[in-house]
Amino acid sequence: MHKVHKGLAAEGAGLAGDRVVAAGSAARVLVAATARALRGLDCADLGHPGPVSRFPGAPEPVRRAAVTRAAGRVALTVAQVDEVDAARVARWFVEQYPRQRYPGVLLGSPHGATAHLAMALGVPWLPAGFEMTVHWTDGAVDRPGAALEHGAALAPRLLAGNADLHLRQVHCPASRGSLAGATVSLAARWRALPAAYAQFLADRLLPGAPVLLLRDVRTWPVLERGAGHDFQMGCPGSGLDPVDFHPDSHALRQVLRSAGGDAARWQPPEVSATAGYAEHGVDSGFELTTRHWAASREHPMHRVLVPRPAALSAAVADLYRGWLRAAGKTGDRLVVECGRLLDPWQVVRAGLVPYWCENATRRAVDEAEWWLAGSEAFSSVDVLPEPPGVRSPALAGLPQWLAVAGFGRRRRALDRTAARGYPVTSVPTRRATEVLRTQPYDLPAPPPLGVDEALAVLRDSGGNQGLLVS
Repeated sequence: MHKVHKGLAAEGAGLAGDRVVAAGSAARVLVAATARALRGLDCADLGHPGPVSRFPGAPEPVRRAAVTRAAGRVALTVAQVDEVDAARVARWFVEQYPRQRYPGVLLGSPHGATAHLAMALGVPWLPAGFEMTVHWTDGAVDRPGAALEHGAALAPRLLAGNADLHLRQVHCPASRGSLAGATVSLAARWRALPAAYAQFLADRLLPGAPVLLLRDVRTWPVLERGAGHDFQMGCPGSGLDPVDFHPDSHALRQVLRSAGGDAARWQPPEVSATAGYAEHGVDSGFELTTRHWAASREHPMHRVLVPRPAALSAAVADLYRGWLRAAGKTGDRLVVECGRLLDPWQVVRAGLVPYWCENATRRAVDEAEWWLAGSEAFSSVDVLPEPPGVRSPALAGLPQWLAVAGFGRRRRALDRTAARGYPVTSVPTRRATEVLRTQPYDLPAPPPLGVDEALAVLRDSGGNQGLLVS
């Protein structure tokens, strides 16, 4: 059983928040990292090595078996689905933050740059949803139709006690590997501002403090299954396109082979797909109720629409460079983070500029290279490539990561621990902390940015990349 940290689990019925929210999921990691940064702490206690990290030379069948066993230890059992309480999850998120008054708040889609933006502003970040994984005992990575049926049986039980949720089931062997055949992944979105969030904002925001809503507006084909439950095969984070999940796709055959499946058995559900926001989108009801709450209490609200992760990553990196230089620092040292490998506190402590890659796909790394090519050169570039734990034709190779580090004029560093066994091993979040702790101190930290100043930079820097700030 996953350990429940004292003081983080709220009182009430149902499972504790840290038992419900998937281990290693984006919302979980980003809340933990942001809350620690606002306390002046790093991420040295976050994450633990996955089982495959201890066997870098293990054969693929052994590796897949180890991954499946590990997933079984942390995923919800089918019986525990009835004990999920989304209200308790919301309380768990807000209770991780220091009890103080804040000059603003960030809400919405998970994105690593939001943790850095929150740190620069001195404000909390709260997700508009969370992810869960549930056992699928007779599952198979190459049976998306069966995965949908299993999820359809779970959805009514989850929604019966959580009418304020919408469930997006994601079956993506390209990003989850063999885990897609051992568990089902459910991305839960709140359809309204949770009561715990509303109370937190009422108690902790300074008068007139702005509310910023960040929305991931990437789209993906979605299969409507029933009230409150829909399904998507693949995801934008896989680095593949929707067409790549067709049975005749060469990329799909490669993915399934590495995950222990067979493309000949891949049969998509017989349901027509329509375009919709992908799994990290924000429910329209969440935005409407947040806007109503803010207006009724005279808190200005702004939206930041993110068409692709790199647009926000580049804008926040540019923001940090200007913020550091305004405080008399060089703003000349870059760290390229990836996935869960980030540490907002250590970045500020060392006076670094952070650029976050959503994952280790070629698409994400290409965009980091394009941004670097168009930016003023950095004296040093440190690169933290998170091994995804799976094989896929969409992944960037180590030479491409080395090319990113090569943009540094004097220092060019690729973390060897993360690179060892790449791409199929795993490293914990705290590995980023271990690497960044070796950077020289550059204190004191700059004074917090004002929200209006930050929005102006995001408009100016992100506008040509499609970032929309309103």
